[in-house]
Amino acid sequence: MTHVMHRSMSGTPPLAVSSSGNFIFDSTGNPIFDACGGAAVSSVGHGHPKVLEAMHGQIDRLAYAHSSFFTSEPAEKLADFLTSNCPGTMSHVYFTSGGSESVETALKLARQYFVETGQPSRSKFIARFQSYHGNTLGALGVGGNMWRRKMYDPILVEGHHVSPCYVYRGLRSFETIEQYTDRLISEAEAMILALGPENVAGFVAEPVVGATLGAVSATPGYFARLREICDRHGVLLILDEVMCGMGRTGTLFAYEQEDIVPDIVTIAKGLGGGYAPIGAVMIRSKIADAIREGTGAFMHGHTYNGHPLACAAAMAVQEVIRDEELLANVKSSGKYLQDQIAARLAEIGCVGDVRGRGLFVGVEFVSDKHNKTPFAPEIKFHSLVRRAALARGLAIYNMGGTVDGRVGDHLLVAPAYSIGRAEADMIVDRLGSAIEAAQQEVAAHA
Repeated sequence: MTHVMHRSMSGTPPLAVSSSGNFIFDSTGNPIFDACGGAAVSSVGHGHPKVLEAMHGQIDRLAYAHSSFFTSEPAEKLADFLTSNCPGTMSHVYFTSGGSESVETALKLARQYFVETGQPSRSKFIARFQSYHGNTLGALGVGGNMWRRKMYDPILVEGHHVSPCYVYRGLRSFETIEQYTDRLISEAEAMILALGPENVAGFVAEPVVGATLGAVSATPGYFARLREICDRHGVLLILDEVMCGMGRTGTLFAYEQEDIVPDIVTIAKGLGGGYAPIGAVMIRSKIADAIREGTGAFMHGHTYNGHPLACAAAMAVQEVIRDEELLANVKSSGKYLQDQIAARLAEIGCVGDVRGRGLFVGVEFVSDKHNKTPFAPEIKFHSLVRRAALARGLAIYNMGGTVDGRVGDHLLVAPAYSIGRAEADMIVDRLGSAIEAAQQEVAAHA
């Protein structure tokens, strides 16, 4: 019997004992190819010698110093790197221990900014249905994942939600892409007006929606239009790049590909590549200036903010990405991987859509491809695929509730940025076989 409270209380997951490159080895010595990086975390793979060397060196010098008393060389170096390599006027970085903390921090920063600038009525946040912004109460409240929210609704801060930019299910048969974008932007602005612009603090969105929808990009021009309406009404645009950022989609920041600059951006996962728990919030100078010239202190903090070991690990990860020119590989190998997955799965009846950007590929499943009918939720088709994939030595990220938080199934493929074509071909082969096996299992019990 395990005394660890695992996510699923129905059993104990396989025991991971070691890792190397793109493989995790369980207690039986079975190699599992990590095609999802955990949760799109392992940006440079497992056990990279340069990252391990940096961590060993840092822990010998300074493992921990509380950020209310000290700063540290790793934190300063990483902040300089991030602000120097992001487009736009991001001037300050606030380090956290992960993605949920980053979003929670962003919400507080937005609120304090408006209090400091004499706009205390601005306290409401708008996000999109089928978004995921974290599991702490503030982040969960603003998020649009109804399944994750349901249990905790009575204790959540009220969030306000509009439709996601989700072409596969949202585009009407008589609409052009441009008309669809117009409709979504009109809906977003209508929500701001309904709440009263003077009451709205921020609009929160993932540039590429990750866990909840499965690697869904917005339509061309969507984010530029969203930036315009936020500016028109004095609303902060907060982009959540916890899963899609730090190179996952082919540029260090996903928003680079939208030709905009947010007011606040949250990052995590690929920042530290899984070597240490770390996230960050980056803000434009106007927000930092307002706090500096107002109360002079950000009313927030956690024990492990700016942890020296975590910052050293993250800096080493970013140096590997830069020095090994992995962003170029994300683009080329990502296109190859998505093209090969689409080709391999094209004739499989339960595959409705293959989408993504860079090394961030989503597959949505349906029981009827023509009508896009989801599987009944009790089938848990995504879990059948996950189990079949693991049996074939492949780890993928699966999720249910794609359509509305209850029905719908998808998976994510998000391997390390260094992946080559031979490894991509292996993913495609094992994934196709696993999906076919899951489809056959459902058919056998029909």
